[in-house]
Amino acid sequence: MELHGRRRERDVLDQLLRDVRGGRSRVLVVRGEPGVGKSVLLDLAAAQATAVEVVRAAGVEEESELANSALQQVCAPLMQHAARLSEVHTTALRTAFGLASGAPPEPLVLGMAVLALLAEAGAGTPLLCLVDDAQWLDRSSSLILGFVARRLDAESVGLVVAARTPAAHDAFTGLPELVVDGLDAEAAHALLTSSLAGPIDAAVRDRIVAETRGNPLALVELPRGVPVAELAFGFGESRDRRLTSRVEEGFRRRLDALGPDARTAVLAAAVEPVGDSSLLLRALDVLGVPPAAAAAAEAEGLLELGPRVRFRHPLVRSASWRSADPRTLRRVHGALAEVTDPRLEPDRRAWHRAHATIDPDESVAAELEASADRALARGGRAAAAAFLERSVVLSPDPARRAGRALSAALARLDSGEPAAVSGLLVTAERGPLDGLQRAQVARLRAQTAYLLNPGLGAGTALLEAAARLAPLEPTAARETYLAALGSALWSGRLGRPEALQESARAAATAPTADDAPGLFLQGLTRWGLDGPATGFPLLSRAVQTLTATDDLRLLWLAAMVSMELYDLESWIRVTGQAVLWSRTTGTLSILPAALSYRAGALVFAGRLDEARALQEESSATGQVTGVETFLATGAVMAAHLGREPEALDAIGRLRRDAHERGVGRLLGVAAYTRAVLYNGLGDPEQAMASAAEATRYTDLSMYHWSLGELVEAAVRLGEHEAAQEAAGRLSVRTSASGTPWALGAQALAQALTARDGTAETHYIAAVEHFGRGRVGMGVARANLLLGEWLRREGRRVDARERLRDAHEAFVAMGAVAFAERAGRELMATGETVRKRVAGSEEELTPQEEQVARLAMAGRTNPEIAATMFLSPRTVEWHLRKVFGKLGVTSRRDLSAALGAR
Repeated sequence: MELHGRRRERDVLDQLLRDVRGGRSRVLVVRGEPGVGKSVLLDLAAAQATAVEVVRAAGVEEESELANSALQQVCAPLMQHAARLSEVHTTALRTAFGLASGAPPEPLVLGMAVLALLAEAGAGTPLLCLVDDAQWLDRSSSLILGFVARRLDAESVGLVVAARTPAAHDAFTGLPELVVDGLDAEAAHALLTSSLAGPIDAAVRDRIVAETRGNPLALVELPRGVPVAELAFGFGESRDRRLTSRVEEGFRRRLDALGPDARTAVLAAAVEPVGDSSLLLRALDVLGVPPAAAAAAEAEGLLELGPRVRFRHPLVRSASWRSADPRTLRRVHGALAEVTDPRLEPDRRAWHRAHATIDPDESVAAELEASADRALARGGRAAAAAFLERSVVLSPDPARRAGRALSAALARLDSGEPAAVSGLLVTAERGPLDGLQRAQVARLRAQTAYLLNPGLGAGTALLEAAARLAPLEPTAARETYLAALGSALWSGRLGRPEALQESARAAATAPTADDAPGLFLQGLTRWGLDGPATGFPLLSRAVQTLTATDDLRLLWLAAMVSMELYDLESWIRVTGQAVLWSRTTGTLSILPAALSYRAGALVFAGRLDEARALQEESSATGQVTGVETFLATGAVMAAHLGREPEALDAIGRLRRDAHERGVGRLLGVAAYTRAVLYNGLGDPEQAMASAAEATRYTDLSMYHWSLGELVEAAVRLGEHEAAQEAAGRLSVRTSASGTPWALGAQALAQALTARDGTAETHYIAAVEHFGRGRVGMGVARANLLLGEWLRREGRRVDARERLRDAHEAFVAMGAVAFAERAGRELMATGETVRKRVAGSEEELTPQEEQVARLAMAGRTNPEIAATMFLSPRTVEWHLRKVFGKLGVTSRRDLSAALGAR
């Protein structure tokens, strides 16, 4: 295949194919403006893929609302391999593609099923998947392919995706990219010369190359049909118009030059997204257009006819579609609806009927509503919303129109598009709604405001919605009151001072219940009315009552309440349940939060390697889903690790996010994090200032932690009065909790402030309490403080033992700043501190560490793959690397090797 000036791009694709043939997996996102040659590069990759199976798919603008349509194109040729997959994965694929009925597969289950299918296909013959026009992929296909792309590693699978630039954040952001620019001057001149009908002046050629910026399609298409003599005067277009528009206008002129029948044939092909030639010919017959009309368009070089219809360029499709008059477009959709089998393709038929209809029509509206139900059954919430929105427009009955608008709003909210909800709710309110529906509208509007900005006044709207729901749907009312209390807690110091008490007074009127949501509501109500400690007994019961099958939207609350109660065991338990449940059911929307909250718990347990791996997984999963990355856990982790630049950057982002969204609790997190960082770095002045800022407001789960940091920093500065006052405030919380972690924090504060000879007793008690609660970070910090105290008391031998324990623990955790602080103290006792020799051993990556620990726990490769969302072949590849780095030959040796690190 001859290409002008694309040596670099050819080399990248050749290397990708070599790697895939060699057993590795490779992903490449080809980005560039329309016409720059992305599709040609995909064609080149297909042509060069000898001894490789090639499957292709393309996004189609008209089909972008049909769930999993592009994914089906990728997977359909490979379904013969599905017989070797697990029953769960086979069922997920068949249900998603409408080949079987059943509950909709959760996105994560479907993503793992697609990954498993590609891995099975690549196990026999290397596989190359080419996906063109990714900017028009339906949302579900885009997310799943992005998820799979991030997990391909050692399956002999290549995935090359072509997408337009500029692009906003999409499912492929962060993956390896090949940015394709215009041709260089030499190649552009050569292509232009080969495209012209005759010679033109060199200055004119230079201007054409400059104006097109070397865009190959523009170089070929813009001069087409323009007499050579006129080219000296430009293309007849304003130079400030977008190049895409100018190229599309060129195709539009060529379409206008066709006869009416040929233009209709091109339009029918443009709005029939599958490219089914036989379906196209049947539709043309209904329209009274002879097959020769399509042949005329092919002769003009606008499309190619075969078993599948292919356009010369996607801009031909969009030029035809955008330039069609509405009446002709409706006729074409009507013809396609008539020839589409309602049994095999009911959703496409409904979509065509909807676009062929201008007046309200209940039969079409009902058909669209049924398509929405089928889309939901396949997990396509965005597609369901699109069907319902069109159904709303075509519903003649006001009551049904209002009900469908309400359903569409809920579908948009569930699909992660809260910004699209408001207009649909306005439509719903224009119709006759019963009392429950009106309350549901109020709740949806409040939930939308809360999701968009949880701290900016969402609480008032949630309270009003809860009051309307209370006599009609008590369970929904309790959940809404709980959300209102959550909004007040998140708003914190940036909200109205009276917001929490107002929410608590209103929530106190809600019907009580002894399930987890009911207990959380009662506990937080007490918190808001009578102070935090009064709510502890009910909140503790709520956390203990919570099970893995409870609504995972309670996760944030259960985790923060466990932090507030100093209950590390429950924090680890509830987040572990949430992670397992999310992975098992494929509830991808909740997984990033579950992973991040669990990572936070492991920081305090002293298991920082595991925490880092979980936080990285949270970020990667968040990129797939578009779920916001949890900055707070990353910041707290960086502070405990002693990574000052990383921690300060995260703190800065937390503060900006807090002010932008009105989430005052994040300011408490930022200040607490800074206090930890500077206590570790040995800068008590900055630590005290930050801890004092954090404790000016009683942020849920941040206030008491910050009091502990304040006590330590104040004592080091000689501010004993401030330390005593902070220790007294801390004691109120720790006494009410009574957990080992709480008792350890209380004992440590008492030790730091003791003036009666009891310091050592309190220090030892703190170590023991932290140990009993498995608070590894607490044990190490208490030993450090005890060792420092012993050294100041002149008991160097006793100090050495405690400081050595602290130093070894911090080194094992990777908590560099605290380790260095312990090391300095240890050297002051006269002991030599050995430093690790850089590069003396190869470090495991967080992912390798996680694979190794799961293997050490006895998990099989398929079990590890399911847990980490990888293919078994990738797990096997990681284990080979782990064995090499640790110098072991079997899983039996992993425990000793990991323990020695």
